Parts: sequence; C-alpha cells; structure tokens
Amino acid sequence: MQVWPGHSYPLGATYDGAGTNFAVFSEVATRIELCLLHDDGTETAVELREADAFVRHAYLPGVMPGQRYGFRVHGPYDPARGHRCNAAKLLLDPYAKAMSGGIDWDESVYGYRFGQPDSRNDLDSAAHTMSSVVVNPYFDWADDRPPRIEYHKTIIYEAHVKGLTMTHPGLPEEIRGTYAALAHPSVISHLVELGVTTLELMPVHQFVQDHRLADAGLANYWGYNTIGFFAPHNGYSSLGDRGQQVLEFKTAVRALHRAGIEVILDVVYNHTAEGSHLGPTLSLRGLDNASYYRLGGDKRYYTDTTGTGNSLLMRSPHVLQLIMDSLRYWVTEMHVDGFRFDLAATLARQFHEVDRLSSFFDLVQQDPVVSQVKLIAEPWDVGEGGYQVGNFPPLWTEWNGKFRDTVRDLWRGESATLAEFGSRLTGSSDLYQDDGRRPLASINFVTCHDGFTLRDLVSYDEKHNEGNGEGNRDGESHNRSWNCGAEGPTEDRAVQALRLRQMRNFVATLMLSQGVPMLSHGDEFGRTQRGNNNVYCQDNELAWIAWPGKPGGGQADDDALKLHEFVKTMVWLRRDHPVFRRRRFFHGRPVQGTHDELSDIAWFTPDGREMTQLDWQAAHARSLVVFLNGNAISEPGPRGEPITDDSFLLLFNAAPRALEFVLPVNHGKEWQLVVDTERPDGVPPGAGERVAAGDRLLLADRSIVVLQRPAD
Repeated sequence: MQVWPGHSYPLGATYDGAGTNFAVFSEVATRIELCLLHDDGTETAVELREADAFVRHAYLPGVMPGQRYGFRVHGPYDPARGHRCNAAKLLLDPYAKAMSGGIDWDESVYGYRFGQPDSRNDLDSAAHTMSSVVVNPYFDWADDRPPRIEYHKTIIYEAHVKGLTMTHPGLPEEIRGTYAALAHPSVISHLVELGVTTLELMPVHQFVQDHRLADAGLANYWGYNTIGFFAPHNGYSSLGDRGQQVLEFKTAVRALHRAGIEVILDVVYNHTAEGSHLGPTLSLRGLDNASYYRLGGDKRYYTDTTGTGNSLLMRSPHVLQLIMDSLRYWVTEMHVDGFRFDLAATLARQFHEVDRLSSFFDLVQQDPVVSQVKLIAEPWDVGEGGYQVGNFPPLWTEWNGKFRDTVRDLWRGESATLAEFGSRLTGSSDLYQDDGRRPLASINFVTCHDGFTLRDLVSYDEKHNEGNGEGNRDGESHNRSWNCGAEGPTEDRAVQALRLRQMRNFVATLMLSQGVPMLSHGDEFGRTQRGNNNVYCQDNELAWIAWPGKPGGGQADDDALKLHEFVKTMVWLRRDHPVFRRRRFFHGRPVQGTHDELSDIAWFTPDGREMTQLDWQAAHARSLVVFLNGNAISEPGPRGEPITDDSFLLLFNAAPRALEFVLPVNHGKEWQLVVDTERPDGVPPGAGERVAAGDRLLLADRSIVVLQRPAD
C-alpha cells in the first residue's frame, strides 16, 4: 500500500476523488496507527509517521468512500495523571463524517476489567465497537438556498426523526423513522399546512446506546449521548451506514428547504458518550483524555456539570476547534440553518463558573459562518450556578424556561402570577432588554421533549415513569401541571372538555405572546406519553406520535383533529399579524411617528378599568384584558415603511369560574370575535360575531377570547 505524507488539515478523513487524507490530533500519543477495516474482520495498520503540531497524518491513494477505519493510539496509560491510552482499543475518529455499526458492550470496550475499576484491560475492542467511515463529500444541492427566515417570522417545531415519522400512515414502512421520511411529501405537507417555518431536530449527531439501558431492554431514544460530532446518526438511515446516511440527510434538508422550512439541529457539545471513569473507551478518552475532558483534582475522575459523567474541557483549544469545525461543517456542507445547544451553560464554563465572556462565545461571535445562523441556548446545566436564563450574550436566543413556568402556573390556578405573566406575554423585557436584546431573544414554549406533553400537562398531577426502570425517581417532580380533576385517562366528559380547553389555552397563549414560539411534535394532536415525563429511554409507541386517522379511530381521533385545526388557526393568526410578533419591546405609551394617539399596549381589568399596581399585585387576580394597537408599531418594515396591522383585544380568564368582561370604551368602537377557547373549534378567524365597546362578554372559566378590529 502506498502511503504519502499527506496534510495536517483538515482533520478527519478527506476524500478528494483519488484517495483519502487522514489526520488526527493527540498531544500525548507516542505512536498512532490508522487501521483500515475489512469485511472479513481483518485490518491493515498504517503508522501515521508525519506530525505537525501534534496532528499525525498520511495520504492513502486509492482509499475510497465506504472504507471503514479506526485508530490505535500508543502512549501512557496513567489514570492518576489523566492519561488513558491503550492500543488495544480501536478508536473512532472524532472528525469522522459517518460511522458504521454499533457497540455490543463487551468488556473489551472498557479500559478496565469489570469489577476492577483500577485495573487495565488489554482486550481488543475492534470486533465489538463502531467504525469510522470515509464518505464522498460530493452532492448535487441543485438550487438549494437557506430560507433565512427572520426570527420575528419564525415558528419552531421541535421533533424527533423517529418519533415524528415512525407511525405516520402516509409513509412507506421501509422509510419510517428515517431521514428519508422527513423528505416525504406527506410529512412536509403537514408542516407546511400547520404553518411552522423551522424544524428543530432532536439529536442527529451519531450517538450510542447506553450499556445500562441495553441490559434493561431499553434504548437511548432521545440521543443525548453523542460520540460523533460530524456524523449523522446511522440508525436514522434507510439506505445503509457506509456513508449513505450523509446523502440521505442532505436529501432531507434539500427537500425541506424547497418547501421553505429551515432545519435546526439540537446539538450536544457539552459531553460525550464515554461517560465517567467507569465508561467505555471509544474515542477522545483513548486519543488524549486530558486534552478533551475536564478532570477533577484527582485526575482519575471527571468534573461533571451535565449529569452524564463527563464534561468537555472548554478552555482547551482542541475542544474549541472540534466544536467550531463541527458547527461550520453542518452549516457549509450539510446546509443546516442553526443550532439549539443542549445544556449550553456548560459551554460557558471555561473554568468553574458560567462566564458569558468565555472563549466559546468569543469564537462564535467572530466566526463568519456560525455567527450568521440561528443560535439557541438551553440556558442551564446541572452544575453550581447553572441556571442562566436571560444571561447569554446578545447574539444568542434562549429557551425561556420562565415563560414555560409562568404560563403553566397561571392556567393551573397559582396565585400572584399575573404580573409575571404580563412580562412573559410581552417578550420578557426583564430578561432581555438590559443587554440590548429584543423580544425575539425569547424562545417561548409550554412543552418540549423533556417533560410532559401538552395533553399530559392537563391530565396528570404526578409523573408516571415506572416504565423507565428507575423506581419513578427520574424526571422532573415539580411539573407545574394540573390534571383537571382526575389523574390520567377518564370517562368524565366534563374533565375531558376542560382538558381540551386548557390545551387550547396553552396554544393560544403561546401564539399570542411576543417572542418566538416553539411547538413540540404531536402536541397539535394532543399526543400522550401516559404520564411519563422522561421518555429518553422509550423508543416505542409511548414516545412516538400517534397520528390520528388510523383504522379504528373514534372520539379521541375527533378531538385530535379539532385540536389540530385550532393549532393551525392560532399559528396562521400569528403569521398573518405583525402585532403578535413585534421586533421591539412595547413602549407602554403612544408611539412617536405613528398616527394613533393611543398607547401601543394597554392593560385592563375585567370590568374595563385600566390596571393599577394594586391590580397587578392582587394575589387572587387571574384575569385581564390586553389591548394591542396595530396602528402603533414602532419598528419599520424592510424598506423603512411603516408597519400597520389590525388591533386586538386579548381577554384572559384563568379564574376557576365564569367572569363577565366589559370591553374598554376608548380603544375601538366595534370588534369581531376571532378566537374563543371555550368552544371546541376555537372559532376560526372570520366566523365570529361582532361586539361593541362597552359590551359585556361572559367568558367561561379558564378560557381566552380574542377580538379583532381592522386597521384604520
């Protein structure tokens, strides 16, 4: 075999049409072998003799896409000093663009013998672990262009590749649960009709199953267990895992872009699947443990702010390079439109504390590629001081956990929530205004993959995670949920009706709030996980969407379809009216330069009086009226033109009894009823009756009414 010197950059395996360049970093290694793997179980070892700045490299003519490979690293095995090199372990390339196979959790994939954590294990892991794959980088993107949807026009739909598509009745069985399913017209048409603009995919970076879950007959369904930051997860490919997963993912992105839908990835750069000191040796641990992971004072152990056993060392230039190279790759080569960063507070822990001036934020800010896509932080981790909602730098948007908590509290009947609800409804200026950010920094959500579904939020007071095998100890215990009078399934029609109304209330509140709304897949149908609020290990119908319209559907299907229609109504009401998606915070007064003397927003009690400080602070207060003035939008259009819209009155009654509301007398003469969550259909826009200023409206307990007045 010919072996040429090759180049130290780019890292990973790079095919150029005639052969492949291999490059891998390790500062601690004394020798690295590139192992080409053959289908008969044998391997050809090639020593990487060339080294530049601790990057070992070689070019192999004739090595083609589909070739499986791995590395064997010779060097110190001294856990007390943080070193865990062991040439018996076949290691994955951190920069591999695809990975093949799986891990069977044989003892050989661990660095120690079972039951002897301080021992050294020299069993060869090659037959029991995954392999890296050389891929063909060429793909016909045709006329693909990023949709570049502005934040104020964005509706995010969080989905799981398998959970979204596994039971879809319109999909061929052979592509269900795969990237190909995302590209299928039946899935794309659902997203388009629903009105979502941005598909946020739960982890699609290559992840591995957990040994513990595999032994228990469960699976890592969510995928927050990454081992390959460049490779699409091979389990979601319908075509194969020798590089076909890359082509299939690109095809899905191209199809979604053609429909005008962005693709955002939920990414896990805070830790890897190698876990704690008792975890397997799969990649980074065997390459250069101390350069990649945050180690404790005793270097045998890891500092863990993620709850997974390890955290990446965010002050290491090689970790930062790995993350930034990965992000750029997914934008430039895979054409994704942004990222949601799991446990993002860990990425800001350059030393111990979360630091908004950390090197990671500096690198993102100045990067000409990554800084131009959507960047969404999950602004917390499990470490000390990890809850950082409102504290990320100006370039970032955030999952607003305070929006979720406040909206849930209001509708479940918690006292003294009205004032904070007003802030969340108007974009959370208390969190984002002081650092120059806008309402669009707030990613608003009521439910997401982590926690109760929308239906379960109104059906269970307590979590029911017994199926996870952890004695119901896992998952959040304080869910801010309310079962509406019965725990779980019930035949009580009054309870059922209240639950449906509460679901409509949550959806309506989400779509009427300033900021960027996010829906969780299947909530448009009211899907249930039967009270399990932590289905991370449930790769089955408990976690997958149960699409309505299957044979045997009945009343439940009818309710699901009506809820679906209501969700579409609210999404399109938001999309059609800029007053619900303003780019600037409200002034709370008349806006200079507009032709309206009324304030851009006004707040009223149910009896028609303007709210006072005492009204906001009243512990029992759960109802109010909000006036949104479409004639007083302060931000201009894209060409500097004024933006005008219809005006709206939002009537919220979160009280446990029906209340009579008096319409304000000086903010519009006549209004049209466009939404009423008390009604099963929610009253689609254009079908409601008209009411006049000063009229009295009786709102059912726990309901919302939206009134519309055409622009002047």
